[in-house]
Formats: sequence, C-alpha cells, structure tokens
Amino acid sequence: MAMTLGIITSWSEEGFKYVADLGLKAAEFCYNVGLDSNELKALVPDLKKWSEKYDVKVMSIGRWGSFKFDEETGEMIEEEVQHNLNLIDVCGELGCPVFNTGINYVESKSFYENCNNAIAYLKRLADYGRDKNVKIAVYNCDWKNFVRDPETWKIVLGALPEVGIKYDPSHCINCGSADYLGEIAEWGKRIFHFHIKGTLNYCGKHLDDPPAGLDMVQWRPIMGLLYKHGYDGMLSIEPHSRTWCGKLGDWGVKLTIDYISKMVYTG
Repeated sequence: MAMTLGIITSWSEEGFKYVADLGLKAAEFCYNVGLDSNELKALVPDLKKWSEKYDVKVMSIGRWGSFKFDEETGEMIEEEVQHNLNLIDVCGELGCPVFNTGINYVESKSFYENCNNAIAYLKRLADYGRDKNVKIAVYNCDWKNFVRDPETWKIVLGALPEVGIKYDPSHCINCGSADYLGEIAEWGKRIFHFHIKGTLNYCGKHLDDPPAGLDMVQWRPIMGLLYKHGYDGMLSIEPHSRTWCGKLGDWGVKLTIDYISKMVYTG
C-alpha cells in the first residue's frame, strides 16, 4: 500500500526537472479549459522522453472548467468530448492511471436530468478509458461541476461503479461543509486521486490557501483514513495562493513535502 507524493507541474522538460529537483517521483498536469488537447497529444514522444530522463511518472491528467453540456439546449458538446478522449489517449500513452474531469449543471434541466447527463458522459469516458487502463475521476470542485457532494455521488457514482473521485478537502471546507473527514470515511474506496492543498477559513470567510501544515485541514486523520481504505494513488501538491509565491512559495512547497512525506509509508 504505497502512496506517491508528487506535485502539479507543466508539460515541459522544465516541469519534469522541477519535480525531480524537489525529490519527487510523480507529476500531475491540469490541462484546463481553453487548451487544445491535440497540442498535448503531439507532445507525447517528448513527454515520454522527459519522464524517463528525470525518473518522474505522470500519474494524473485533468481538465477543469469546461462545459460538457450546452447551457441552453442541454446537449452534449462533442468538441469537448473529443478533448477529453484525446487526454485519455495521452494518459494511456504515458501509463498515467487517472483522468480527472467535471460535469456542468444545466439550469434549464431538472436535477434528475442533470444526473442522467453526468452518468452518460462519465460512462462514455470510462468505456473509452477501460482498454487503455485509464480510470476516470470526477473532481469535487465546483468549477463547472456539480458532481461534488455525497448526495450527488450516491446517484451518479452509484450508477457507475468504475468511476471515482478526485478529492481535495479544501473544496469541501470552502463550500461551507466541515465534514471532509466524513466524506473520506464514507467514500474513500472511490477516491482515485488526492490533492494536498491547505486552506484557512475564519468566521465562514475564506482567507488563504497556505501550505499543508500551516492550515486548518486535519492532515493526520486524513492520511489515517486513506490508509484505512487502501489508497495507493498519488498525493498531488497543489500550490494555490497569491500569498505563497516566489521564494516564500518555494519554501512552502518544501515545507509541505517535509510535512506530508513523514506520513507516507515507503516500505
């Protein structure tokens, strides 16, 4: 049961070198809305070369913030489907085990209809990824995504046992819930990818996202729950603060690595 600590980085040689220089072995790409998936697909030979050169494995690729269904008609947007399929192809070529995505809510449709949309979309991706050994996870962030809470997971993921969750406790906290430990306790078996991102809230107001270890998230019980559920995926550090930039940000990343790595079993 070995988790792998890594970090979000760029899809460049500099990105792989950055990960290696930190002493980490895993990289995540966030290839978000507005980016052409064909460009990343064309980079696959270089990505393979850099991965081998720096001994850094790509363990997660995701696409945040894109509309999967037209806001007016509620129809599936085929162009965006193709971007997702292209990125699953990249995952398959790199041996990357997880592709992360989200499903937008169409206001003109009922909750029932939106859940059916989500099931249809995620099933299409899961079916495509199966032979490529790529699992699909839905992120628990609200950026163009409504499949982010236990009530919705019960319906959508209940219909799709092969689909999992990309979990980030800060999203649970910043959406007004404090029960991230409860969510991990109940849904830990379905977590396919995990973000390490600190957060600070006070009196219901979000203040900042400092490094893990200088925030309000209870990382030790989180890690205990992940071990309980047999999680063996990536722990992906996500620097996410305008305060923690430059030299302070670099120090914060190293602090997070030191703090979290003490809780990672290496055998």
